[in-house]
Amino acid sequence: MRNSSLPDSEPQSHPQHRKSQSWWWRSGKYYYFRLLRLEGSPKAIARGVSVGMFAGFFPLFGLQTIIGLLLAALFRGNKLAAAAATWVSNPFTYIPIYSFNFAVGRWLLGGLLGGQNIALETIDWNSPEMLEVGSDFALSLFAGCFVVGLIAAIWGYFLSLAFIQRYRQARRSRKP
Repeated sequence: MRNSSLPDSEPQSHPQHRKSQSWWWRSGKYYYFRLLRLEGSPKAIARGVSVGMFAGFFPLFGLQTIIGLLLAALFRGNKLAAAAATWVSNPFTYIPIYSFNFAVGRWLLGGLLGGQNIALETIDWNSPEMLEVGSDFALSLFAGCFVVGLIAAIWGYFLSLAFIQRYRQARRSRKP
């Protein structure tokens, strides 16, 4: 006789698990194909993806989507694609992206900033030097964000353009 108070050892056999897994899969596919079927030229959609990725690489939480939309309007890109592409940085990717961006900015500006490492125990938090350390950090982070975001935007443009064109061509060839 089976004890019903014990948890199932096979989560895949539980009907609720299959239902939630298929729900996530279906919604992901739905939004994926919805993005692929956006109205507009492939170049406009690719420009939207590009500027959205660029904006998404900056640590301006809450403003990334607005910046992406403004850049999409400026560069005549698809605004929905721009808003969606800003999610390249999300709660799961913030730390790796911004750590990498900071390292790139520190590497680029290393000669300008002196490259000094400061131990937390030796910091006088009320000293005027803290303002300088904070500005060095922000400058390094934003320089890295700009360079990495620009590279990601260029790659994003060409990859999404090729992908959208290929998808639309395959879709046209399937229609009778």
